[in-house]
Amino acid sequence: MANVVVVGSQWGDEGKGKIVDWLSERADVVVRFQGGHNAGHTLVVDGKVYKLSLLPSGVVREGKLSVIGNGVVFDPHAFIAETEKLRALGVEVTPDRLKIAENTALILSLHRELDGFREDAAAASNAGTKIGTTRRGIGPAYEDKVGRRAVRVMDLADLETLPLKVDRLLSHHNPLRRGLGHKEVAHEAIMTELTSVADQILPYMDRVWKVLDEARRSGERILFEGAQGTLLDIDHGTYPYVTSSNTVAGQAAAGSGLGPNAISYVLGITKAYTTRVGEGPFPTEQDNEVGEFLGTRGHEFGTVTGRKRRCGWFDAVLVRQAVAVNGIKGIALTKLDVLDGLDEIKVCTGYMLDGERIDYLPASQGAQARVEPVYETLEGWKGTTRGARSWNDLPAQAVKYVRHIEELIGAPVAMLSTSPEREDTILVTDPFQD
Repeated sequence: MANVVVVGSQWGDEGKGKIVDWLSERADVVVRFQGGHNAGHTLVVDGKVYKLSLLPSGVVREGKLSVIGNGVVFDPHAFIAETEKLRALGVEVTPDRLKIAENTALILSLHRELDGFREDAAAASNAGTKIGTTRRGIGPAYEDKVGRRAVRVMDLADLETLPLKVDRLLSHHNPLRRGLGHKEVAHEAIMTELTSVADQILPYMDRVWKVLDEARRSGERILFEGAQGTLLDIDHGTYPYVTSSNTVAGQAAAGSGLGPNAISYVLGITKAYTTRVGEGPFPTEQDNEVGEFLGTRGHEFGTVTGRKRRCGWFDAVLVRQAVAVNGIKGIALTKLDVLDGLDEIKVCTGYMLDGERIDYLPASQGAQARVEPVYETLEGWKGTTRGARSWNDLPAQAVKYVRHIEELIGAPVAMLSTSPEREDTILVTDPFQD
């Protein structure tokens, strides 16, 4: 059976929720392979709206197994709060429907606090770099994981060695807190924080790599979903204005424990224009009436944070690069309807950097800030694309726009979304097709 990885091909917020929901209906297993509860997506199932940030989308569908992989950093309190919200909506999240990898690193209160301390210090200092994090402790938790001092899910079951792990963690964090002018954290406080949630978390713990290997061998369809877009990848994004994990498709294997040969199709979710939230370079940003139009028409506010997104024209350079680093076979183009009614639409086809035209995003922070977009201007359309369910329903100029994007990024459109409603989707290629 085909297994599919879904990745955002821009800075996130591409509308993954609807596409992942559409695909999860056909999948048997849905896996989150990176990130934390700092990004989310909205699902609409049978008229009910579900806003998820940590849990895989499969949890809202009966008969699906959902998995939180080892590539995720896991906040127990956020997990408990999210499951309670779902329970109020009639969705029971039970250990037979959800598995959490035993080797998943935990986000603790000290991670959230450190995240906020650093952002505040950077904002107050001209020398600092304010990243614009969600202050949910994601970055500090990944730092502890790489530093080999993280407390992991499995440690909640070992009360003999847990105090030693907490001591090791605090031997790093308390000097940091003193240096930032904040009081130390007591050992007992962290132990209480951990033991108070252990009974609610441990029933979900499992050897996820083994669960997924058995599912693959039995022919079940596996859907892998990430949290952030490619341009927020710690290695391939607009560093340092990135998230703290690898968001590209290759992380699906490392972040779940299933080998890369199990991945059959990579689907890149791509918005028909470009948005980003938080700080960092954005070559095609329109800090003008065009940006306001796109933001208002597209309801561009974060699912988790509610932060207003910055908006701009479609950047084919960035998406073409995302296609390459992810191995994207096809894209799901979303929010085409937001462009309805514009007289003209611009598309970035290259950059000028220090007087030279380039066809890639440079890795240097300074160079990223200096690039100037090179635009093509395309004719807009007066008809509507909203709700279209076949190519014949689309205005001719809208079809030309889509075809031109395909040429510019070097990948075909596999799915076209024309509204938030899941039925308003034009399917060209089924990613799960064997």
